[in-house]
Amino acid sequence: MGQASYLAILGGMTTGAIVIASLSAYWSGEFTNSYVLAKMKIFTSGRWLWTRTIGSTLLGEGVDTVVFVSVATLLKAPGFSPSIWLTLVLTNYLFKCGVEILMTPVTYRVVNYLKYQEQEDYFDYKTDFNPFKLIEY
Repeated sequence: MGQASYLAILGGMTTGAIVIASLSAYWSGEFTNSYVLAKMKIFTSGRWLWTRTIGSTLLGEGVDTVVFVSVATLLKAPGFSPSIWLTLVLTNYLFKCGVEILMTPVTYRVVNYLKYQEQEDYFDYKTDFNPFKLIEY
């Protein structure tokens, strides 16, 4: 019975849809989050960590959620249909952003601890954010 349930939900070709949706969402969402976080740090001169973490999460998780649900829906993954697309996007997005907001005090502690231990505070002034650059010249 367990194997039949597993196959009904995740088995066959539909597992590929979830993998493709997950990878696409992760790459695009993480790139967006990292880029916005780095640029906001420069813009705020390293102040207001909470605005950077929450702001980058709002954009990054927005991209992640829309890409994941859209790709999973387009590839007809189980449990994803156009009729519930908006509900899936909104509930997942609100959950992810809510977790970020709740974890902000923990983020402050961890960041301050790491800065103290490493005696470094890096700013991405000359970072090349090109995600397609594979070879460093």
